[in-house]
Amino acid sequence: MADYTAGPLRRYYAFYTAAFFLFILALAVLERFGMPPRWIGYSFLFLTIFLYATIGVLARTASVSEYYVAGRRVPAIFNGMATGADWMSAASFMGLAGTLYLSGYQGLAYVMGWTGGYVLVGLLLAPYLRRFGQYTIPDFLAARYGGNPARLVGVFATVLASFVYVVAQIYGVGLITSRFVGLQFEIGVFVGLAGILVCSFLGGMRAVTWTQVAQYAILIVAYLVPVTILSYQVTGIPVPQLTYGHVLQKVQVLEERIFDDPAEIEARRMFRERGEGYRERIRSLPESLDEEKLRLAEQINELKTSNPQMREVVALERERRELPATSEGARSYWDKLMRQAMQRGAEPEHHVTPYPAGGQAGEAVSDTARLNFLSLVFCLMVGTAALPHVLMRYYTTPSVREARSSVFWSLLFILALYLTAPAYAVFAKYEIYSTLIGSSIAQLPVWVSAWGKIGLVSIEDVNGDGVLQLVELALNPDVILLATPEIAGLPYVISGLVAAGALAAALSTADGLLLTIASALSHDVYYKIFRPNATTQWRLVVSKSLLLVVAVLAASVASQKPATILAMVAWAFSLAGAAFFPALILGVFWKRANASGAVSGMILGLLVTIYYMVRVQVDAIPWLGIQGIGMEPWFGIQSTSAGVWGVAVGFVTIIVVSLFGQAPSKETQDFVESVRYPELDG
Repeated sequence: MADYTAGPLRRYYAFYTAAFFLFILALAVLERFGMPPRWIGYSFLFLTIFLYATIGVLARTASVSEYYVAGRRVPAIFNGMATGADWMSAASFMGLAGTLYLSGYQGLAYVMGWTGGYVLVGLLLAPYLRRFGQYTIPDFLAARYGGNPARLVGVFATVLASFVYVVAQIYGVGLITSRFVGLQFEIGVFVGLAGILVCSFLGGMRAVTWTQVAQYAILIVAYLVPVTILSYQVTGIPVPQLTYGHVLQKVQVLEERIFDDPAEIEARRMFRERGEGYRERIRSLPESLDEEKLRLAEQINELKTSNPQMREVVALERERRELPATSEGARSYWDKLMRQAMQRGAEPEHHVTPYPAGGQAGEAVSDTARLNFLSLVFCLMVGTAALPHVLMRYYTTPSVREARSSVFWSLLFILALYLTAPAYAVFAKYEIYSTLIGSSIAQLPVWVSAWGKIGLVSIEDVNGDGVLQLVELALNPDVILLATPEIAGLPYVISGLVAAGALAAALSTADGLLLTIASALSHDVYYKIFRPNATTQWRLVVSKSLLLVVAVLAASVASQKPATILAMVAWAFSLAGAAFFPALILGVFWKRANASGAVSGMILGLLVTIYYMVRVQVDAIPWLGIQGIGMEPWFGIQSTSAGVWGVAVGFVTIIVVSLFGQAPSKETQDFVESVRYPELDG
């Protein structure tokens, strides 16, 4: 990997891509001759991780410049591929198709926000940060706002946003390894962590860059192949991006039939009644808690004396164990169950309907949904433009011109996936609606029980008719893409390919995030503040040690399954946008912004975002002994869009404090002038 010129690199990666196709073909042939699915899963998992490890070993370095910014010698097209892999995390690869499946039009907010964010990156930030140079985003904040306060706030925000983001990636790795290799989820998380560490630990940004180029090739092939085959099976044309509109019309016909089915309507009514039952229990606390404990004990005793099926006793025992001991705990527990039941009992939305409507209440819901859509697009755009691990990639190019070009290549490579995600959602929905809904629960496909074992699919025959209604099927959005080959009945080698692609997406982003966290702590805190005279060797030792500690901590959090992948990623974007976007934009384009304004704006923006996110998302934090902290969203805006408040507070605070404070020095204003005109570079 010493030769960074485009010609040899194209040959290396063309050979690598051809070898990967031959590997897939060989596994397909072996599957035809009886190779067990488990072996196929192991082959994809361990061969790809071995490949990434090999690149990491070959690209190992002891140079600070190579470790932090790959020597600033990465050509634009390859930086674009690396950025594409760095960007297309488990959220984009696994979560986006599932979100579009479950929420239809509303899910397009992610596509619009993420792609729109790269326009902001290309126009407002990337060329100016590359003109500045250095290694990290806190470096820029310290240089622009004169000192360590801005640097330290930047480090804290970098670590917080990147940590939330990396937990989502490691969570995705756990899902992949637990399903396709058969490992327990908690163990799979740490197995995947080993693959993450090999690259970033040995070679820093240099190893991560060349590994991410290889990972992009795998993930884009893995994303396109299954849906292309499915498109050919359903329409006869292997171009899903063009044919899914025709299939969507079929989905609309199926929706009309399924939504109006009497059994479906009855099942929805029963879920609503269950929700009302939970509401009544909450009103009757604390008496209702004692009554529920007594009822469960009596039911268990009756079953044990009447020769029951063991699974019924186990289910009741589990329900009794999960019942909280206190009234406050029961209130939170039943409120969550009530919301889930009422949500499942609500009228279903059609895939192409932007927002629900109907009557005065319907118009209010429609306005709230529209506001959430626009808020989420805004947060994802500014979050994209402020994510430290994305912005750091533009430090690696040889010049400002190359930085601009790499933004173009990044967006082009990302669009290949984003234009395909809506097709995935439609084809998966067509297969499920046409082959699964209305079938006998006793004869469901194997994939339903396989994904049910790790908690991503659940079936509840609420009306007891033995037939699967749509409302009785609960799918976690993270399962849609991974299960699509099995849903469509494709060979298992395609499932293994998708798993390898999802693994590449999660590992590539996790590598970049862990390196960003370690760089912020080792470079901006250890070297710049505590030990300016530290040797190169010690700086790298500290960086690698911190990287290891953060990685293990993130894996520990991920093993607790804190939320869906897409929700965690949306939180990370809100945090990054609130902390960095106002300070970076005003730092580049407004000379009057001063240090006091930037520091207070970053702190207040971050605090407002965290406050809103926590209080809207959770009602209790048991391990801190905190209960009853939940609140209704302001104007109905959900926690995933919390950054809309933080960004607004950040801009207002920086502007007001700067105007009432002392103007920046002449040196600082000259610095802004030099950054503002990147065309002078070279």
